[in-house]
Amino acid sequence: MMINFDNAATTFPKPESVKRAVDEAMEKYGGNAGRGGHALAAATSAAVYSARETAAGFFGAEPENTVFAMNCTHALNMAIQGVMSEGGHMIISGLEHNSAARPAAKLAAEGRITLSIAQVYPDDDATVESFRSLIRSDTKAIVCTLASNVTGQITPYRRIGELCREHGICFIADGAQACGLLDIKLPDGINILCTAGHKGLYGITGTGLLVTDGKFPIMPIMQGGTGTDSMSLRQPQLTPESLESGTVGVIGIMSMKAGIEFVKSKGTKRIFAHEKRICRRFISELSSDRRITVYRDPAARYVPIVSFNIGEMDSGEAASRLAEKGYCLRAGYQCSALAHTQLGTASGTVRFSPSVFSREEDAIKLALTIKKL
Repeated sequence: MMINFDNAATTFPKPESVKRAVDEAMEKYGGNAGRGGHALAAATSAAVYSARETAAGFFGAEPENTVFAMNCTHALNMAIQGVMSEGGHMIISGLEHNSAARPAAKLAAEGRITLSIAQVYPDDDATVESFRSLIRSDTKAIVCTLASNVTGQITPYRRIGELCREHGICFIADGAQACGLLDIKLPDGINILCTAGHKGLYGITGTGLLVTDGKFPIMPIMQGGTGTDSMSLRQPQLTPESLESGTVGVIGIMSMKAGIEFVKSKGTKRIFAHEKRICRRFISELSSDRRITVYRDPAARYVPIVSFNIGEMDSGEAASRLAEKGYCLRAGYQCSALAHTQLGTASGTVRFSPSVFSREEDAIKLALTIKKL
């Protein structure tokens, strides 16, 4: 049996309550939400709205400002392209996942926006000053991950939110690696929160969220049927309809609702503490071998993700050999060109990421196996 320590990609296994929610959705919610007044459509619409309320409450938002997406990448593209549709200057962090960096870079390459990249340091003061120094009169948005998907470093997002408020700038946050582990709320200073439903929220794959406070308009990047204003050829202007063209993924949405309820029942602090304890023990076991490099700085704070390399061994080869021993880890660049450029990791890293279901004894055995390599 494979032991999954690649939960930063997608959590597995899923809670039993999530599995039940998927089965129930298949059995009960076969209508098309928002389309039709018959009983099947009405029941499905009510279930989707209930999930929207659950997600909104979890992040301190309003249901009408809570948009279902295919994944975090989809949400980030809606946010970045939607907010920057009329041009302006954007700042992103040097830790951004390609799902934020690529759409920003494409807009800049096409001459539609100007783009700056802020360095992220272990010291929060230096990071905040890095962002502050790049703000211009035409700066429209700052995009910053809440926690790096490569090293797990937590950014000073509340202070970045304050900086954005001071200058009237939209703060778009990537919560893919933080939501479900940290108590993330829009009142933390976030204007638009984008996150995955299948990672720390324990839903199935193909799920994501865009949650906004409504202060900054998001122009739709896709138009289509919304179930409202059907006789108009103009896309509705209000969320969530403006950003939810086409049939929503009811089964995935219901799984995400169950996942959020699972996280609430456990508590983010308890989940974080459990996974942090596993990471701490894993790092402790590796630290006795000088051939192993762990990419962490004592001055920084981290979510439970650990990136490492074994001597001069290619990260892909290391992960492949560990897979042969029954362990799932992510190797390479983790879709984060900027972060690896900042780290200077020529062949990427091997990434270890536990979940609420991970066991400390498995992490210890993995560490021993790594040292034998």
